[in-house]
Amino acid sequence: MKVAPNYSGVTVWVPDASRAVGVCSNLLSDELRENYIRTLGIEYERVRTQHKAKKGQAPMLRIAEARANALKTDWNAYSPPEPDFIGVRSLRNYPLEKLVPFIDWTPFFQAWELSGRFPAILQDEVVGEVASNLYRDAQAMLKKIVEQKWLGANAVFGLFPANTVNADDIEIYADKGRKRVAMTFHNLRQQTTKPAGRPNLCLADFIAPRETGIRDFIGAFAVTAGLGIDARVKAFEEAHDDYSAIILKALADRLAESFAEHMHWRVRREFWGFVKAENLSTEQLVNEEYRGIRPAPGYPACPDHTEKGPLFELLKAPENSGIIVTESYAMVPTAAVSGFYFSHPEADYFAVGKIGRDQVEDYAKRKGWALEEAEKWLAPVLAYERQ
Repeated sequence: MKVAPNYSGVTVWVPDASRAVGVCSNLLSDELRENYIRTLGIEYERVRTQHKAKKGQAPMLRIAEARANALKTDWNAYSPPEPDFIGVRSLRNYPLEKLVPFIDWTPFFQAWELSGRFPAILQDEVVGEVASNLYRDAQAMLKKIVEQKWLGANAVFGLFPANTVNADDIEIYADKGRKRVAMTFHNLRQQTTKPAGRPNLCLADFIAPRETGIRDFIGAFAVTAGLGIDARVKAFEEAHDDYSAIILKALADRLAESFAEHMHWRVRREFWGFVKAENLSTEQLVNEEYRGIRPAPGYPACPDHTEKGPLFELLKAPENSGIIVTESYAMVPTAAVSGFYFSHPEADYFAVGKIGRDQVEDYAKRKGWALEEAEKWLAPVLAYERQ
């Protein structure tokens, strides 16, 4: 749908990595290659035509109408919790043993294409034995990672004054007096028509508008548990032990996510302190039963990856954590998580979904982009075909 029309080489979709062997055989065969590519071209064009002819999704609102249906908060009756400090803090060489209790194991098994929630997956009739063996091997390696300090974990986080402006953007201030804007966090709003009583959400709805005079706050963070991983992975691969290399990468990802969970837990209870008495189990944390959210750029509530650029500048993340972003806004080390902290009691995760051209034009203007640049970065959420 998206790659093939924009790539000069051959694009082939397979439902499972195991099918790639047959694809490569066809592409490498002097006898089969030409006819295989021609057949693919015909089939993919048919699929694209069929896709274009599909009925559209739910009716879309104009962006002005969506904003009129934003989340309604009585800001005069709300007193935002004030953090214990304003500014940025860095935590280096964080003890890995503190992150282990916060690991959500379900995505670990999903990385191996084993479906089921942990710990029930270990007794599953179909994949239980494989999952149990994998879990045993993962636990053994995790013990080495922690005890022998195979990986390094760093975090940087900040707490700042903030207010919503222009309906959908959040100004993050560098000082308590809110005189200098350190970053403007640009956001997108849901545009699909909602049932009565359901708002068209935007992350900016969870921060008090500047015109209310309410002094609200926001947090930001970047964490990694992948420092030093490349040398370890290389050693496994040179020993032809791909299994251990993959387990290590998957565990580093889990530790990074658990670090994000752990730091959010500390921020809520300690640094921001708006729920000092929170006492949730690991299962409750995984189920997000806490107050507040930590959305990440590139995820459904804020699908624009480029917001990681100013976020990293705000936190001075490369200097303070050792994490960088590439020109395509991927994080290195890859076992890393970054995002924002919201404390509003009604803040909840949501998906922006598809957006119309009018919002894209408005967003481009707010970001100082040409329309083509906005369409490039927002391509996955466009509700229309780019020209």
